[in-house]
Amino acid sequence: MEKLVNKFSAAVVYGVFSSFALNFFYQPGHVYASGATGVAQVVSELVTRLVGHDILPISVTLFLVNVPLIMLAWRGIGKQFTVYTLITVFMSSVFIHFIPVTSLTNDPVINAVFGGAIMGFGVGNAMKAGISSGGTDIVSLYVRKKTGRTVGTLSFIVNGIVVFVAGILFGWEYMLYSIIAIFVSSRVQDAIFTRQKRLQVMIVTQNPDLLMHKLFERFNHGVTILNNTEGGYTHEKRTVLLTVITMYEYQDFKSIIGRYDPKAFVSISENVRVLGNFTEVSD
Repeated sequence: MEKLVNKFSAAVVYGVFSSFALNFFYQPGHVYASGATGVAQVVSELVTRLVGHDILPISVTLFLVNVPLIMLAWRGIGKQFTVYTLITVFMSSVFIHFIPVTSLTNDPVINAVFGGAIMGFGVGNAMKAGISSGGTDIVSLYVRKKTGRTVGTLSFIVNGIVVFVAGILFGWEYMLYSIIAIFVSSRVQDAIFTRQKRLQVMIVTQNPDLLMHKLFERFNHGVTILNNTEGGYTHEKRTVLLTVITMYEYQDFKSIIGRYDPKAFVSISENVRVLGNFTEVSD
């Protein structure tokens, strides 16, 4: 229940911050966001220019862009992941729809910097809670789960198309402003949370078989077993499990330990480097 509340709260926070970034900075400054939000901006603007009226709001377009991706996630990634992603996308669309577009400044650089910072905070906070904001994240996770390979160029290609269209629609200087916004957003996001950050965890436990089973079931990462270790104070026999997870998986890891062996002693080392095969599996 606590896990559900945390993820739902993170979805609400993301919805609020993404709507602030979009309606207070991106839209008034003609600055484009990255990923699915940027695609929604492009589609909405193109439809408006074609028909002469704003008949397709960005809030609706954002949800429609994510619908086929959510269906892909349901079939190929996991139902729990899909439900949380759907909640996040829905919250974002609702807040974007009901919070009015308000111009705080006419300076496009300020709009790009502050919009990017606010959007980056929302995305980083969502990832820290173990949820996805949808868009290209879904495709990346799907490919990684099915093939074990990363598709790092996907976001680059999508964002490149978005900023190029921004240049065509509003002028090439706005393409540069959009690049600034995307860069600032990614830096703030990384400052709050980095999905690829590796954590080495050492678990001192009396229930190694159960924990190994649950860790394999959830993450499919290798686990090293150190048998016949001894507690320095109690001199009781323990087993030490060593494994590496990503920061993205930390909340699920913490939940497994708390549920199946709350008396285990866990030590966590951040920013470890991994040589050899390491596959991320997300649900």
